[in-house]
Amino acid sequence: MSRRRTTAIVLAAGHGTRMKSTKPKVLHPLAGQPMIWHILQTLAVAGIDEVCVVVGPDMTDVSKSVLPHPSVTQVDRLGTAHAALCAKDAFKGAVDDVLILNGDNPLIRPDAIMALLARRQLPENPAVVVLGFRTSGPNAYGRMITGTDDTLTQIVETKDATPDQLTIDLCSSGMMALDGACAFEMLAQIGNDNAAREYYLPDVVTVARAMGRTCAYAEDRADDLLGINSRAELAAAESRIQHRLRQAAMADGASLIAPETVFFSSDTVIGHDVVIEPNVFFGPGVVIADNVTIRAFSHLEGAKIAAGATVGPFARLRPGADLAENVHIGNFVEVKNATLGEGAKANHLSYIGDSDVGAGANIGAGTITCNYDGVFKWRTTIGAGAFIGSNTALVAPVTIGDGAVTGAGSTISKDVSKDALAVTRAPQREIKDWGRQTRERKQALKDKGEKG
Repeated sequence: MSRRRTTAIVLAAGHGTRMKSTKPKVLHPLAGQPMIWHILQTLAVAGIDEVCVVVGPDMTDVSKSVLPHPSVTQVDRLGTAHAALCAKDAFKGAVDDVLILNGDNPLIRPDAIMALLARRQLPENPAVVVLGFRTSGPNAYGRMITGTDDTLTQIVETKDATPDQLTIDLCSSGMMALDGACAFEMLAQIGNDNAAREYYLPDVVTVARAMGRTCAYAEDRADDLLGINSRAELAAAESRIQHRLRQAAMADGASLIAPETVFFSSDTVIGHDVVIEPNVFFGPGVVIADNVTIRAFSHLEGAKIAAGATVGPFARLRPGADLAENVHIGNFVEVKNATLGEGAKANHLSYIGDSDVGAGANIGAGTITCNYDGVFKWRTTIGAGAFIGSNTALVAPVTIGDGAVTGAGSTISKDVSKDALAVTRAPQREIKDWGRQTRERKQALKDKGEKG
């Protein structure tokens, strides 16, 4: 039997006016990635690789963000059915199933999509299967009206619903699967005889039934289907997805000391036997191998950490930080666009930027790689086993040879040979009895109410 062809239309043309933002709603981040990214990832996991995204005018940023998937523009915003119809020419050839999803429903799971398609593919061959959820109390979601045989007979938008219909607890998510053979024919027949004078996508149920076709529904958890229309709803969705990510990390063998204080990005990769202490933040692009410890109050983004390494507390790893096995990065150390070889250590109060640090090197407290000259960035190379004394400023471009030592408080602007000692420090002077004399002089001034 040949594989069914399923395509997906993602509706992302809305202004998102309640977000009070110049940024398109679907580009607002959720767990470090735009919410539209989450929809596309979910479709990929569900095996749907033919996707078209419907955008509004002047939404080139959205079109770029969804590449390599194509996008089409809904020039006039006339409703969700009209938006879906804009994708009519995006797919060539026969299609078995057409999924229509909302770009502002980023929490939908692959299981929900598979349930929609499974219901569509049952022997009764429903023309429309709508994804719904149960919720009580007032809300703005359309109510799903079912028949005695549990088929779907109608979806009524809140503003058009009667008081009795508003008591129905089965609500529509607005997402659905259509019979690909007649999907766009049905969409084209939807009218706008409603309070908003819009072409409502849920009216496809009425159209399908008028054609003599059966309609059905599938259910999923309400928390996974609620849309995002405001900053408050975005925050609620962030809380939901963080809970998922924390649970997944622990299920895969990581220990989170205080899970509710750890924030992941959707693409964070965590190995086995990783320990994450409280108040750690992961931005996009972090990959952590096995047996790593991330201590409290650390911030990581775009970093790669090999097995056995320790980071923090109060450490910051910026994009391009690449730590080899058993590296130690301690408190108030910042690493950016730098590699640290196996066993290298920077345990206190240092900045390592645009650098290559050799295996076993020790970076003393207060060390700074001076990588920026006001116009260009330059690189620092620190050899294997080198010892960088406390409060050393390494003025790039500069190379410290293997096994070399820099004296504490030095400013190093020239290369240092292998195993050599480099010191740039003013000679120490001692003035006898200066401390006592100065204290007595100042105390006398203070006693007279004067300063000196």
